[in-house]
Amino acid sequence: MTKLLCVYCASSDRLDPKYFAAAEELGALLVSQGWGLVYGGGKTGLMGAVARATKAAGGKVVGIIPEFMKVRELAFDEADELISVITMRERKLLMETRADAFVTLPGGFGTLEEIMEILTLRQLDVVRKPCVFLNQDGFYDDLIRLFEKMLAEKFFKPANMDLFRVAHTVPEIFPQIEAAGAVKAELKWFETR
Repeated sequence: MTKLLCVYCASSDRLDPKYFAAAEELGALLVSQGWGLVYGGGKTGLMGAVARATKAAGGKVVGIIPEFMKVRELAFDEADELISVITMRERKLLMETRADAFVTLPGGFGTLEEIMEILTLRQLDVVRKPCVFLNQDGFYDDLIRLFEKMLAEKFFKPANMDLFRVAHTVPEIFPQIEAAGAVKAELKWFETR
């Protein structure tokens, strides 16, 4: 059975071409590494770019899309599996359960919300799958600095910084997935008096 890489990324078509190039590179590379794609099922933005590149390289594409997006003709109909759901929560749960690892490309609110939910579940030791940020051209530098501030202010434990890995280029993603595979979450709660 093919392992599935969940890719969270932007659905906007108004992005710098460098982001599309990285999404396309990831789609081709994941197939060469023996992975398939599970993602939000869209045909626009980086979502569409990674799906088309995965398909073009002969890989399996599993799209999970809410009906309200499908009705607006935003679905990638060429997916090997295109699963319709009603809510965004259902979509996220199916993506989470089908995935063997998670990669986050640059994106907006939705992308950030999706990976933060997975990191929360990693922290709680509910999800035990690797998570990697593609920090393309420093896109996630400020977020990582925020994580470091949370750590410095004791909002979480040092082990939380091990719950994700950072890749700076697409080829770095798969070694980072491998490195993240053995990490186990530390008990979330601090001792109290």
